Amino acid sequence: MTQTSMASNTTVPTPPAADHGGGTPITSIHPDIIQSHILNRLDGPTLASTSCASAQLLSLCSEDCLWMSICNSAWPSTTHPTVRRAIDAFPSGHRSFYSDSFPAVRCRGPSEKARQVRVPGTSEFISAVDIYCDEKLVYSKVLVTETLSGWFLSSPFRIDLLEPKETVPTPLKYDGEEGACMELAEDRIRVSWILIDPTKKRAVNVASLKAVEARRHWLTEDIQLRYATVMAGDGGELVQCGVVMTCGGKEDGELQVREVSMQVEDMEGRILTGLDSLVILDEAMEGQRRKSDSESEKAIYESFLSMKVESRERKQRRERGVDMACIAAGVSIFVAIWMIFFWR
Repeated sequence: MTQTSMASNTTVPTPPAADHGGGTPITSIHPDIIQSHILNRLDGPTLASTSCASAQLLSLCSEDCLWMSICNSAWPSTTHPTVRRAIDAFPSGHRSFYSDSFPAVRCRGPSEKARQVRVPGTSEFISAVDIYCDEKLVYSKVLVTETLSGWFLSSPFRIDLLEPKETVPTPLKYDGEEGACMELAEDRIRVSWILIDPTKKRAVNVASLKAVEARRHWLTEDIQLRYATVMAGDGGELVQCGVVMTCGGKEDGELQVREVSMQVEDMEGRILTGLDSLVILDEAMEGQRRKSDSESEKAIYESFLSMKVESRERKQRRERGVDMACIAAGVSIFVAIWMIFFWR
């Protein structure tokens, strides 16, 4: 009885209310404040992640002005009227353009069969190109390349950025030492080359984040940097879409960019025709994307070079085999003819 009375008179303490730190939920903040003081300070990947938090943030993060600011900051060439008109026609404007251009192309293995693509109905390509040194813009240009003429479709596919005598100065100094300046250029110069198909409203950045290869030209001793993306070609065979930059020095020691070109090469090092390149680039624009990573891009390119060497060695073995067969056949025919005349 005493125990029951004591239990009935016991007061159970109420747990304290959860302390949220006096924070205000973001839904109570005016949308104009969120856009003008929060969202406009985010980069592209963070803004895309923020849009997944709620329906309200998805709506606010979809504003084209936010993505236009991000695109213009990442790629100054997108401020060009030609590029801006093309981006405005994309399904979601600058947001669609960013989702196409920021991630890297996912490279499929050579054993996978590539999707069969008919002749693309592309009338022109727009190239939006930006060159940076230490993350500072040193050159920007927009090119328009027609893709319907017979000359383009049958000729090797190559787009040159600079005029024959045009050069681009950089803050780097050309010291002339073997390897030293080349390492500086490889580490500090980067290029973005975005191909835009205004007909299909798609885009792809064909340049790697950093140079995947640096070498000296065998004749001029100029520095050649390659910014390559490995893609799936016809029948699943790998190809590389490469931006090749040639740099050289001048009397005052300033390193200058003398040539920049973009082309598509197969495993044997042959530059593909315009028609074949259109099919491959169309596949890349429609294909999947992956997170951009300079180390992964270099590893993929080095793997491509290894497969390229193996392919060349297999070809040489086949050619030697054919040569030996031809020699053996020739000797057999000679012996047969000699035997016929000998026994007469």
